[in-house]
Amino acid sequence: MHDDAEDELLDLRLAVAVDSGGGGEKKRKRDENTRVPQNYQVCLDDDKMFEFLRVREVMLKLDPKRVGVEDGKGLHLIHLLLISATAIDEKKLCLAADNLTDLYKNVSLKGDSIQRVAAYFADGLAARLLSRQSPFYSMIMKEPTPEEEFAAFTELYRASPYYQFAHFTANQAIIEAFEKEESHNNRTLHVVDFDVSYGFQWPSLIQSLSDKATSSKRIHLHITGFGTNSEELKETETRLVNFAKGCLNLDFKFEWFLTGTRPVGLQTNKNDTVAVNLMFYLHRLGSSSKIYEALKSVYSLNPSVVVLVEQEGSRNPKSFLSRFMESLHYFAAMFDSLDDCLPPDSSERLRIERNQLGREIKSMLNGDKDEENHQRFERLETWKGRMERVGFRGFKLSSRSLSQAKLLLKIRCHWSAAEFDHGAGGFKVFEKDGGRALSLGWQDRHLITASVWHCV
Repeated sequence: MHDDAEDELLDLRLAVAVDSGGGGEKKRKRDENTRVPQNYQVCLDDDKMFEFLRVREVMLKLDPKRVGVEDGKGLHLIHLLLISATAIDEKKLCLAADNLTDLYKNVSLKGDSIQRVAAYFADGLAARLLSRQSPFYSMIMKEPTPEEEFAAFTELYRASPYYQFAHFTANQAIIEAFEKEESHNNRTLHVVDFDVSYGFQWPSLIQSLSDKATSSKRIHLHITGFGTNSEELKETETRLVNFAKGCLNLDFKFEWFLTGTRPVGLQTNKNDTVAVNLMFYLHRLGSSSKIYEALKSVYSLNPSVVVLVEQEGSRNPKSFLSRFMESLHYFAAMFDSLDDCLPPDSSERLRIERNQLGREIKSMLNGDKDEENHQRFERLETWKGRMERVGFRGFKLSSRSLSQAKLLLKIRCHWSAAEFDHGAGGFKVFEKDGGRALSLGWQDRHLITASVWHCV
């Protein structure tokens, strides 16, 4: 691996992994430790495999009150991850197994944030050493139940501004598009949500529209939601319909379809304000051709506004090491940010990390290598190019969107008002692309970006 790539990874901005002094000497030691011994074989024998699995089992049973790593040791954990990932990429599996054994001796799912994130990355790398038919692979990659997944999503939604920033920013843009067309839209808003998920985004929009409506000027809201699970979609429909019953002067309709790249059977009325919501959706389509086809389908609806929200990062499905490094930067920031939201020993935090963030890490490192099926996380510049090729143009978000985002952080984060500037604590709001996009970041790392588009 090139030195500059290694230096980039070892320079991860983890608040818990600060290493001071002696930089030159430590750099020489890193170079020496990274050399692969000549006697390592490509194949992985059973003894080495069972040893790192045994040490992993010990790690899982560690005392929850185990203290964090000593100063400077966090960098060592990152270094072990780097060597393991490089060895796996070069098929030096014995070296990878030895380093994973060392990792499992020093990480903990209940330690400080660097230990926690390193533990899940170690699991993701360990799974790459195992056959998918292995019971150990199934054990490491075990999926949470739908109930566990829902609980983790709910708890992250409540604790962190992560999802609320995305939803409130999107809803503000949708409301403004509706207001702009009130003179000719028959006071009707049709939202097409390509991944409605649990529907958590929409109660605030329903409430805002209800507050605008009067008995003589009712507002009609129609949400069409797409999803992959019919039972989940039915539950989402029940929640939203029941919520809307308590909102006066609002006529609400919800219908759902199972996900497809084209909105088959979707009907929009000519004068309605049509808003398309692409919330963490496009990255799952895999190939550029599928993304392009989906955007053409969106364009054919002639929407008044399209809201695009995606994780900010470039994780190339073709390159395991670049995907590994970018993912480590991203999830290190996510785990670190939870320190601002929840106590280290809270059961809510452990569930979020195990059933959502940890699952995403392991999935990212073990996704299908076929580019056609791999998730594509891209930076705003790449999404912008795709949108513009189809015929969309971005427009500047209003000052209300920026003020609302900053207020959200000020309310939700655990820091005093005197420390508030771009954001509270480590969370910050960044304007991008001349104000045509807003990003939520942790310290200097951009986590998610929202942008707003219209048809040319």
